[in-house]
Amino acid sequence: MVALAAREALDEAGLTLRDVDGLFVNYMGEGGTVQVGEYLGIGPRYSDSSDLGGAAFEAFIHHGMVALAAERCDVALICYASRQRTKKSRRMLPPSGGSDSYAPDRTSLTDQLHTTYGIPSPIGDFALIAARHMHQYGTTPEQLAEVAVAARRWAELNPKAFMRKPITIADVTASPLIADPLRRLDCCLVTDGGGAVVMTRGDRARDARKKPVRVLGAAEYHGGWNPPQMGDLTVSAGSESGPEAFAMAGVSPNDVDVFEPYDAFTISIVMAVEDLGFCKKGEGGAFVSEGHLGPGGALPSMTSGGGLSYCHPGARGLLLLIEAVRQIRGEAGERQVKDVEVAVAHGIGGCSIGSTVVLGRG
Repeated sequence: MVALAAREALDEAGLTLRDVDGLFVNYMGEGGTVQVGEYLGIGPRYSDSSDLGGAAFEAFIHHGMVALAAERCDVALICYASRQRTKKSRRMLPPSGGSDSYAPDRTSLTDQLHTTYGIPSPIGDFALIAARHMHQYGTTPEQLAEVAVAARRWAELNPKAFMRKPITIADVTASPLIADPLRRLDCCLVTDGGGAVVMTRGDRARDARKKPVRVLGAAEYHGGWNPPQMGDLTVSAGSESGPEAFAMAGVSPNDVDVFEPYDAFTISIVMAVEDLGFCKKGEGGAFVSEGHLGPGGALPSMTSGGGLSYCHPGARGLLLLIEAVRQIRGEAGERQVKDVEVAVAHGIGGCSIGSTVVLGRG
């Protein structure tokens, strides 16, 4: 799957595997840079397998910018694939760790206390966050459901989406309770999937077969791993990575035409629109209820259908970048947003890792 995606992405760039000298792969898939490099026949001058969960891929854009600017590589390939659905390898509480699961670290006192009382990871972590957000700001289950409905409306326009049947707020709130207050339709899919992105410097990008997209800004932040160690459960790492990426790009949230946030759970989108500055803290529930995220909304978001309805192969940060590029190029078919100049991809890893990338027309 990685090889197929890599060849297609390189072909769009007018390049081949022989041109790649920088390799970036997250170990949450089925191999890191060494395994993927061997399979593809790449011996990179620069490689990175930083484990930042689903946020790794936006962070890899950040790292790739630095490596390219320092001339440590000339062509960077960022790729990932996972067959979690086929292999039935996604478990909430496995007996031991693994690259294809969210296994708790049993050596951590926090995790020992956390899991002893039945908190499944990662769903239970986000359930705690959702419960706190509801308590603190009055966010309702119906407002969370608006996120799932918006994602499904986009998925209806995407022939590759895993779930395309229309749903309503009532459908979401009536779906089985998984980890209170999150229900089945508040939670991301478990699918196979993957992708690839190619980065190079501007002078070389001019020769690409397809229109290049420019990286305007990128930033990352992590404040820990375990939710009990977070200072405020209602504030995500996006509150740090978002403003820094916008500052580098010289744009504001008002300039964003398309937003591709990581929708692991509906609450993660409410947090993202708040922490990246699209609305004030505590107003995310009301913001999504006003219909801003869906087709025709003021902030088109999750335009592929997202992890809630399109595809979630364990770590989907790379798919956010791919959809943002397609929107800027005008290649998104029925789901295409008109006149996209600036798109933002915002990845998360667990509850307290975030990375943000601002992309613009080349």
